[in-house]
Amino acid sequence: MSTLRFDPLRELLNVEKEFSRIFNNFSGSRVSEGSSDKEAENAVWAPLTDISEDKDNFYLSLDLPGVKKEDVKLSFQEGSLIISGERKTEHEASNKTHHRIEKTYGKYYRSYKMPANIQVDKISAEFKEGVLSVVIPKPEEIKPKSIEISVK
Repeated sequence: MSTLRFDPLRELLNVEKEFSRIFNNFSGSRVSEGSSDKEAENAVWAPLTDISEDKDNFYLSLDLPGVKKEDVKLSFQEGSLIISGERKTEHEASNKTHHRIEKTYGKYYRSYKMPANIQVDKISAEFKEGVLSVVIPKPEEIKPKSIEISVK
């Protein structure tokens, strides 16, 4: 008897992939060969992310428990910030009998569309205790500006 595990995050990622595929076919846009689209198709899970901003920066905080820094890839491609990598299984070489495995292992992928004019060389990232923190400075063009009101 085999056990089928339901993974809601994986199902959500599959729905997102299907919508992207349909949209790309409908709009006629194609992602070039060798791009991160292949990484997205091969992803098994997607890290949970908090996104916030202030007047100067966007902030991303991704949960990557059990992932080593060397297994995290951060890149910027075609206007998107891409986080990808792999969480390797801990129990392949084990002689234990596993009764339940709820953690998701394998390749992960997240992509975030960024505003135009992002200065990629000013993006900073820190990986600490299984959390990837990314700071993306806002371009001057999209920062809030005060407009003075004159009295007549």
